[in-house]
Amino acid sequence: MKPVIFGTSGLSLTADEAAFFRDADPAGYILFARNIADIAQVRALTDSLRILHGRDDLLIMIDQEGGRVARMRPPVWPAFPPGSAFDALYEIAPASAIEAARTNAQAIATTLRECGITVDALPLLDVRQPGASDIMGDRTFGSDPMRVAALGRAVLDGLKRGGVTGIVKHMPGHGRALVDSHLELPHVDADEAALAIDLEPFRTLNWAPIGMTAHIVYAAWDNTLPASLSPTVIQTVIRDRIGFDGLLMSDDLDMKALSGSVPELAAGVVAAGCDLALNCWARMDEMIGIVNALPDITPRARERRDAAMSHAATPTDDAPLDALLAKRDAFLALA
Repeated sequence: MKPVIFGTSGLSLTADEAAFFRDADPAGYILFARNIADIAQVRALTDSLRILHGRDDLLIMIDQEGGRVARMRPPVWPAFPPGSAFDALYEIAPASAIEAARTNAQAIATTLRECGITVDALPLLDVRQPGASDIMGDRTFGSDPMRVAALGRAVLDGLKRGGVTGIVKHMPGHGRALVDSHLELPHVDADEAALAIDLEPFRTLNWAPIGMTAHIVYAAWDNTLPASLSPTVIQTVIRDRIGFDGLLMSDDLDMKALSGSVPELAAGVVAAGCDLALNCWARMDEMIGIVNALPDITPRARERRDAAMSHAATPTDDAPLDALLAKRDAFLALA
């Protein structure tokens, strides 16, 4: 198995993709809107990936946050609210906000599980700071670390109830970035005391099964390399200070924050301490280069992958989707 998550190009696997993926044996896959048409089609795609590898516990992930980040959209699937909706409710009714976030996450998981998707890139534990780039904005649970952690915990719980594993992101915190890391490399100059605020939700939820790194330079820890490529940030901050021992993946290697070829970056994030590299765009030449550049997955990374995929292997609550949405909406109406 190679320590990488790959994208696929369309609504079904091409013959070339099937042959390549069978031989390369990546640790998992990520789906985007280009892979999504309807429930039956997505289920057929995810089933074909499981059959290809002979693994029922295959990591198949998606970014289904709600709000502006949603790959599965109406009219086939419900529209889900962004994180800011739960932040606003928490302001007046914390317990109701926590239950709304949990119920919303379970509803998301119910739609994903039906399609054979096993992992969602949610929750964001980024603590929003004044003046930061709007790339986080309404996606976050706000600017109070305790609130972010409480709502993040509820999301992880709700996803698990619905049979889907969550990913906490973006370690060690994207809330201070002044620019969008999809477009350029952010530099955060905050000192250790300020950055402790950013770490707090991740420390509180350091038992999460999967985490995702941020493509950001934190001058207080490593003034040269972004976190995804920094052994210092990954080991000293994420593993030691936060105490996170789950499966750690990079953010997408194709984001403009990073420079260098995609295969070089894949090798770099794994060498720095990420368990998995994330490559989203299904470009065959890049994927071949990545496989050639990467070693096999380490035994410890494989253990973490296996633990993450067993975390929510079976739904624990079979509440109907309509009932979950109605319950969530009743809570959100309070705000």
